[in-house]
Amino acid sequence: MTEVARAAGVSQKTVSRVVNGEPHVSPEVRDRVLRVIRELDYRPNNAARALLLGRYRRIGVVSLGTALYGPSTLLISLERAMQRAGYSFALASTLEGQPVSVAVEALLEQGVDGIVLSEPIDDGTPLRLSADVPVVSLGEGVDLTEGVGAVVGADGVAAARIATEHLLSLGHRTVWHIPGPQNWWAARDRLRGWREALAAAGAPEPPLATEGDWSPAAGYAAGRQLARLADVTAVFVANDDMAIGALHAFTEAGRGVPDDISVIGYDDIPAAAYLAPPLTTVRQNFTAVAGRAVDHLTALIEGRPEPAGPTAPAVELTVRASTGPIRTT
Repeated sequence: MTEVARAAGVSQKTVSRVVNGEPHVSPEVRDRVLRVIRELDYRPNNAARALLLGRYRRIGVVSLGTALYGPSTLLISLERAMQRAGYSFALASTLEGQPVSVAVEALLEQGVDGIVLSEPIDDGTPLRLSADVPVVSLGEGVDLTEGVGAVVGADGVAAARIATEHLLSLGHRTVWHIPGPQNWWAARDRLRGWREALAAAGAPEPPLATEGDWSPAAGYAAGRQLARLADVTAVFVANDDMAIGALHAFTEAGRGVPDDISVIGYDDIPAAAYLAPPLTTVRQNFTAVAGRAVDHLTALIEGRPEPAGPTAPAVELTVRASTGPIRTT
């Protein structure tokens, strides 16, 4: 700041007033200070950068602060996509019981040009955002009508349909489901897709297994419940971690996979290919999801037309050894 003040022929206090947008500075002096800042490539604080460039070149992300594979991998993919687009990354995590609006306000105070809601959940109250910046959500349940925004993310409903249809195509009469926590919109989407696939095929809808919390322990508990039912031959599990627990429960109960029960997960975590047996699963392309979200958000920020085409990148079924035809003997 000293060099800027010297080159512009003003005091450091005047430079501070200019970069912070304070009054009592003549237009001539303000223009001269801004010109010197550009010439010296001075890197001022966030407020000054926004004053000079019209933007912070920073995008905020609201995260659940979880170490789960899906959300954590998505965060890494979002940061990389933002870097490629020329934006830095600011993170605000929602603590347990804390409304999303608190994290949004924290990001706005830091100075961001837009916000991504990475994994919105339903805390029992409508989430209505009227932020002064564009907002993109990677899940449902967010009312963006009061501001500019879009819902961009993987199509969990379609993915669950694909998983369920795969099991039905192997000859299974129906497919059981171990659901994720139903305050997560992602878990609700997977439950909905499972139901839609069964209805479309005319297959009976069996009772849900105990709702899990995404953990192997929850999958194990639900798996023990299902292993006692002789008519269970195929199970769609809402994520791979719970599927790991279910696999263990079935094996422990003497129910072979896939000879007695076929199991399919969701996420394609790195360990999925190395389980015994290797897990059939639905793969989310987190790079594509993040890239699509950042493309939409930067278009809104910069006043460009939003990208054409589907907002939900395609998911992919990865068939391995945990699923197979129903035994007829």
